[in-house]
Amino acid sequence: MMEINYYSDLCSQMYDILHNKAPQDELDFYLSYAKKEYTILEPLCGNGRFMIPFLTQGFNITGMDSSKPMLKNLKQKYPFAKTVCANLLNYNFKEKYDYIFIPSGSISLFTNIIECKIILKNIKNALKKDGIFVFAVDSLNTKSGNNDNYKTTASVTTPNGFNLILKNKSYFDEKTQTQFYPSIYELYNGDKLIKSEYMDFQIHLYKQGEMENYLKEVGFTKINSYFSFSKTLKNNNQSDFFLYECSY
Repeated sequence: MMEINYYSDLCSQMYDILHNKAPQDELDFYLSYAKKEYTILEPLCGNGRFMIPFLTQGFNITGMDSSKPMLKNLKQKYPFAKTVCANLLNYNFKEKYDYIFIPSGSISLFTNIIECKIILKNIKNALKKDGIFVFAVDSLNTKSGNNDNYKTTASVTTPNGFNLILKNKSYFDEKTQTQFYPSIYELYNGDKLIKSEYMDFQIHLYKQGEMENYLKEVGFTKINSYFSFSKTLKNNNQSDFFLYECSY
């Protein structure tokens, strides 16, 4: 039976195999804002590929994610990591942080813009007055062409020797700027299908200047935007992501 759930078991297994470590330039970018005296939060921390390097370098960081399988993968690698399993949309933060970061364009997963604004406001409210929020979103440059038929886009071998396959379709909604990737994960033991999961994966792709408006709307007053991890200020219209550092 197929289940509809973001980052459920099979998806989390494949993600952990394909994305076990953070890209070094991206990791260095987020580390550059951290200080040892800071309290740090990484919402949407997933399998910990960014969080664990922070921990090993002695930073006081808490991870947060709504996916239990993702957090399980994190804990297997770093059992003493401080984590919270919760949904950003309705979580009531009891602590305020000096630094909050969300890498890998994960904010783009919130395709409902009204909900995205609520999440941005919740994050702002979780920041200390002099705190900083740093994150990335995917740009329209990453738009994929429409593909109406499922095709295999990834295949990996799990630690127990099974074959895990990802099949997906793709289509883009111009009106909402949403990229859809209906996906099926299939786990095989030889030729025998053991388990399958369905995931309705979708991301909002941003125009330049769009996110800045949302950030101002929820109360951020100081916003810098960049087009590369080296903090390029000039947009050559070829960047696949936009980076933001925000405070109020």
